[in-house]
Amino acid sequence: MGIHKEDILETVTVKFAGDSGDGIQLTGDQFGNTTAVVGNDFATFPDFPSEIRAPQGTTYGVSSYQIQFASKDIYTPGDTPDVLVCFNPAALKVNLSTVNKGGIIVVNEDEFTDKNLKKAGFDSNPLDLNDRTLADFRVHKIPITKLTVEALDDFDMGHKDKLRCKNFLALGIVAWLFSRPLEPIESFLKSKFSKKPMILEANVKALHTGFNICDTMEIFPVMYTVPPAKLEPGTYRNINGALATAYGLLAASEKIDLPIVYSGYPITPASEILHVLAALKQFNVYTIQTEDEIAAITMALGAAYGGSLGITGSSGPGLALKIEALNLAVMTELPLVVFDYMRSGISTGMPTKTEQGDLGMALFGRPSDSHVIVLAPSTAADCFWISIEAVRLATKYMTPVVVLSEGFLISSSEPWKIPNLKEIPKIKTSFRTNPKGYLPYKRNKETLARDWVRIGTKGLEHTIGGLEKTNETGDVTQDPDNHDLMTRLRAEKVQRVVNDIPDLEIIGDKNADLLLVGWGSTLGSMRAAIEAVNGAGKKVAMINIRYLNPLPRNLGNILRKFKKVGVVELNLGQLNTIIRSKFLIDTSFLGRVTGQPIYVSELTNFINRELESLKEH
Repeated sequence: MGIHKEDILETVTVKFAGDSGDGIQLTGDQFGNTTAVVGNDFATFPDFPSEIRAPQGTTYGVSSYQIQFASKDIYTPGDTPDVLVCFNPAALKVNLSTVNKGGIIVVNEDEFTDKNLKKAGFDSNPLDLNDRTLADFRVHKIPITKLTVEALDDFDMGHKDKLRCKNFLALGIVAWLFSRPLEPIESFLKSKFSKKPMILEANVKALHTGFNICDTMEIFPVMYTVPPAKLEPGTYRNINGALATAYGLLAASEKIDLPIVYSGYPITPASEILHVLAALKQFNVYTIQTEDEIAAITMALGAAYGGSLGITGSSGPGLALKIEALNLAVMTELPLVVFDYMRSGISTGMPTKTEQGDLGMALFGRPSDSHVIVLAPSTAADCFWISIEAVRLATKYMTPVVVLSEGFLISSSEPWKIPNLKEIPKIKTSFRTNPKGYLPYKRNKETLARDWVRIGTKGLEHTIGGLEKTNETGDVTQDPDNHDLMTRLRAEKVQRVVNDIPDLEIIGDKNADLLLVGWGSTLGSMRAAIEAVNGAGKKVAMINIRYLNPLPRNLGNILRKFKKVGVVELNLGQLNTIIRSKFLIDTSFLGRVTGQPIYVSELTNFINRELESLKEH
């Protein structure tokens, strides 16, 4: 065994990239699991092609998984990788421009054939000594394909089956490089392939082969260690936004003591939540895969009529189809939760990429004066808490709630401190059963919510449907003054939620001149950028808005305390427009729609420019 120097690092960003058939997402997930086990803080960014069957070996089919892990608190998956693991030339072509100068590039040299180089658009082989393409990097050429096949020479498997194990050989290599344990990966393999012992044994053999060759072949002169982060005491697990959303709904169901009926039509990335909930049938949850988006939301609304938690989920194109039924829920004043897992639009757009483009749609994208509660989680773990909050507010105020989640949050993962479920408050709800003095639209004086009545309750029969109702009695009417009254009551009911949500808290220097404002996943980039800028002696503060309708009551006061306000979004300025028009203040704006999270470096540059402009005035 060779003797290797060990180097201790505080923060590292690693990116796995290859063809969508190379098992990149699985490889990244398992590297993330080992990172969780050793106690690092981390954040991940899985990124995969929109094309379902892109031609193998082309840049269109490149899939990647980026993870930043550290011995300190981190908030993003990293701007650019320190280490890039490439399974083929196309992966190198797509990701080379992102790698930090002086960074490590590990390549499967077996795939750098003339045919694959041509597919990827290389004029020459970047691995050749005379080629200067990779001159700025520490390149390690490893015959991953050949080593995998040789390691499995004694296995009675087809050649293609052996090749499917090469991602675990590569994982073994990177596990050695960063002193990751193999036991968590082995446990995963035993669980996944318990009924396929040969495949299990082959993948474990490939994993250990990759780990061991780093010693026998002395591929790397240094192995790196990232010490554990100082996390708050508790029990942690690795969780992504999809799992956190599902667990949050299950917790809400338990706290309100009502079954979940989740109906959805398959659409990226919303399908993942449907899959997760469908696998949890042992709990009080019923999942329905519907024939279309309209059926999905009307089934959820029907569940609300029947006294269950009616929940549906989709993405932007699906939300557009759900609008008429969402307005029906507004008119009937029933609790309905609609998750919009936002992706890059317009139309089909880039369905596997992330965006924050549906805020305007959630707030204003319905006929007439239709008001709903709008929430947005800010991290993968926050998807758990926002799910509970959506159920609480929908049932308390008897009105729909739209949750603007994001494709990035659904697929990314982070360490999650498992909460004590006993400490989560009960969600109070009760169904009207007493017919005495019952009026379908008589309202609670505090919330303006009407009574929730299960259909079929004796003596509480009432008219349902989308036609306007008479205040209190619920009789169908065309009276203009009544319609004006009911429209205002429905709007006021949503606005009263402001009395039931927390005030915004300023993060950073409260005496700063510049305030950053964001929502959803921009939280991570803003926090990282502000820490970097404040660490350099400059003063910046930030707020992240989880309640988008109604907006928190102290937002206006906060905005007016600062000389300059900069709004940060993954769109072309939807929240920015609302803030400017509602509070009549000037703002600066940073936004884009590339399908990627905002880089911390990009945001840092924005902050520095804004601070310089303040000096000029």
